[in-house]
Amino acid sequence: MTLAAHRWMFTAPGAPLQRAEFVAHPGAGEVVVAVAGCGVCHTDLGYYYDGVRTNQPLPLALGHEISGRVVTAGAGAEAWLGRAVIVPAVLPCGECDLCRRGLTTICRSQKMPGNDIQGGFGSHIVVPARGLCPVDEQRLAKAGLTLAQVSIVADALTTPYQAVRRAGVEPGDLAVVVGAGGVGGYCVQVARAAGAQVVAIDVDARKLEAATADGGAALALNARELDAKALKKAVADFARSAGLRSTEWKIFECSGTAAGQTSAFNLLVHGATLSVVGFTMDKVELRLSNLMAFDARALGNWGCPPEYYPAALDLVLDGAVRLAPFVETHPLERINEVFHAVHAREITRRAVMVP
Repeated sequence: MTLAAHRWMFTAPGAPLQRAEFVAHPGAGEVVVAVAGCGVCHTDLGYYYDGVRTNQPLPLALGHEISGRVVTAGAGAEAWLGRAVIVPAVLPCGECDLCRRGLTTICRSQKMPGNDIQGGFGSHIVVPARGLCPVDEQRLAKAGLTLAQVSIVADALTTPYQAVRRAGVEPGDLAVVVGAGGVGGYCVQVARAAGAQVVAIDVDARKLEAATADGGAALALNARELDAKALKKAVADFARSAGLRSTEWKIFECSGTAAGQTSAFNLLVHGATLSVVGFTMDKVELRLSNLMAFDARALGNWGCPPEYYPAALDLVLDGAVRLAPFVETHPLERINEVFHAVHAREITRRAVMVP
């Protein structure tokens, strides 16, 4: 079965996205998902405004935070018909040596919508069925959420979920999140749900307020008001007053800025774990010997294994992580306006485009 569909195509950096018609047809092991919502991610803006290259040549539909309903299935994927799903932002092949050894995030045959394959800014998307995350619509309704809203589970939530899991956050830990908006806002919530007390650091007072009022951060610090030494002292003073360790801090760099990365590195203490979650093309100057001197470690985080998605979604459906205060929906036809508004920081919540 084929479907008449449309998507908004990225043709050149900065050029208006253009609506184009296409025929959605699944191959073997693939499904067609009618898109309920697709989130606008910092990565999309990197492609569009900063010239970050996509793996597939342009024109290409962007968008990798996708939820929807399976409306057509190819051979071997029929069991997904009619089901509400979240499409993982990174889809590993599941068959290579890396995947067989559990290293799915570095699968060399992985498919990322809006990068390796056509993305979710459209009415429909064709994706591999392997790794789809089912959504329990009864629990979704009980949680007061829509299928469109949980699109941002793909990436905005699951990427920090993997980072918190890999860092080994547990009750009694101090977690420091640099960059408290977007992905960082969810990192605050996931770390708190794992039992940590969380310090949120940002330069935007609105994001810091949201991180404490809605995200559960125990302390918010504005990096515009504190130099590197004062920032570290403020975190150390909080740890001492809260009865937390002065060592082994779990630091998450989510800002995707050079300044944020520098601040996060400067917060290293003995036994610390620095998790790099945000992305920037900018370069920073660091003294890597600090990792040796503090016996610390630094971890990169790319996407999230699809098998972790159900547990991340459970945090949302059980109320441990709040989505609604941090998400706003917009008609897909306004995508060019929304891209501009997000880039200009006129929209501070996660924008979700709804066909």
